[in-house]
Amino acid sequence: MHTSTAIGHVSYAVHDNGVAYISFYHPAHNSMPGYLLAQMTEAFQTAGADAQAKVVVLKSEGKRTFCAGASFDELATIQDFDTGKRFFMGFAHVINAMRKCPKFIIARVQGKAVGGGLGLASASDYCVATEAAAVKLSELAVGIGPFVVGPVIERRIGKAAFAQLAIDAATFQSAAWAFEQGLYQAVYPTVEEVDTHIGQLANRLAGSHPEAMRQLKAILWADAAHWDELLEERAAISGRLVLSDHAKAAIAAFKQKS
Repeated sequence: MHTSTAIGHVSYAVHDNGVAYISFYHPAHNSMPGYLLAQMTEAFQTAGADAQAKVVVLKSEGKRTFCAGASFDELATIQDFDTGKRFFMGFAHVINAMRKCPKFIIARVQGKAVGGGLGLASASDYCVATEAAAVKLSELAVGIGPFVVGPVIERRIGKAAFAQLAIDAATFQSAAWAFEQGLYQAVYPTVEEVDTHIGQLANRLAGSHPEAMRQLKAILWADAAHWDELLEERAAISGRLVLSDHAKAAIAAFKQKS
């Protein structure tokens, strides 16, 4: 799962202990263009079907940012509704692949999680972060709104906390705040401590009864059975909004600052 002709990559590997690692990287703060979203969807589908994989760890490379969300370079090129909806469906496909994966997914959040990156963290089953892992939903600030990632974030932290992030789109909330809302199950000062926690938990889960874990995950996600349809509806909303003059101007202004 490595694209040599495009920038960035998603990799999948299973260690001898049965722990599968899905790792992603993009030089623009681990942002996610459409082709990386497609690779990530495929990686979770592969993990779900891989008998050697007992539990999955999702991680990104680098130290500063877990994931900056949607690629603004790609957003700026969208000129029609079909292209816009298709791009936002990339996030919908990843979220649905994560909830349908019959293995528990542990997210390793070593730095900031923004927009779609916060959606990835929320779609995990267990999330461990560093104190640097602040969160923000910046979509409204660029004229779109967090429509596709909204359901999984609201499911994780509740409507009031989701509304706070969605409305105050310019403000980062701390990792401590995210822990209090239930996004993170543990927060540590260092990446090394995060990795120790995840390693110990993943090893224990790899030795647990696979069918028991599968059944438990199915129960935990039973409320999201309609998300294939819901997230497509939400992608259509974003696909229309990204074509607006307001969104185009806001995205262009953001690109100039970055």
